[in-house]
Amino acid sequence: MAPRSFLLTDELHAYLLAHMAPLDEVAQSLIDATVALGGVSGMQIAPDQGAFLALLVKLTGARRCIEVGTFTGYSALCVARALPGDGTLLCCDVSDEWTRIGREHWARAGVDHKIDLRIAPAVDTLRALPRDEQFDFAFVDADKPNYVNYIEEIVPRLRSNGVLLVDNVLWGGAVIDASNTDDNTVAIRRTNDFVAAHPNLESVILPVADGLTIARKR
Repeated sequence: MAPRSFLLTDELHAYLLAHMAPLDEVAQSLIDATVALGGVSGMQIAPDQGAFLALLVKLTGARRCIEVGTFTGYSALCVARALPGDGTLLCCDVSDEWTRIGREHWARAGVDHKIDLRIAPAVDTLRALPRDEQFDFAFVDADKPNYVNYIEEIVPRLRSNGVLLVDNVLWGGAVIDASNTDDNTVAIRRTNDFVAAHPNLESVILPVADGLTIARKR
């Protein structure tokens, strides 16, 4: 796959991929099925980012995870595989068509029993959840104008020392282009400011893929 990060050359990305565990047949099949969708396939995270998510799940000992924005399910596959046998992942998405690809591959990987996929607007799904601290790990990678809404709902439900990841926070470099005022760019800037100033979060933006915020709940 081409580099997802605008900061990487093709050569450096190839080197990076050569120094991580190779993809197995199920992961590669899911990637291939996503690429076959055409231009929209760019919404899926890259293999190196998936490996990073999985590593964080294992390092933090996460057992209860949530993601907002599942698309064709590669991030969910990576997270679910990293969970212990009794771990759970709640996936929030609005597309039955795209997540059907994920469901097929989750079953092939033997992790579908760990995943609770809910097809509905994610804000509605989140607001319907109990407000107690029930998640160890959260990943947000969905429609940008709702990022702050998602984070506002997730943080109270994240345990102390729980991890929140937010994708696309550099937005191809557009975040520093003052002349760019499209809705998505403005939403990303608002999200970055919101997370950085949040009293219950300690965060850093990493130049991974299209920019990845990693935050710890205090």
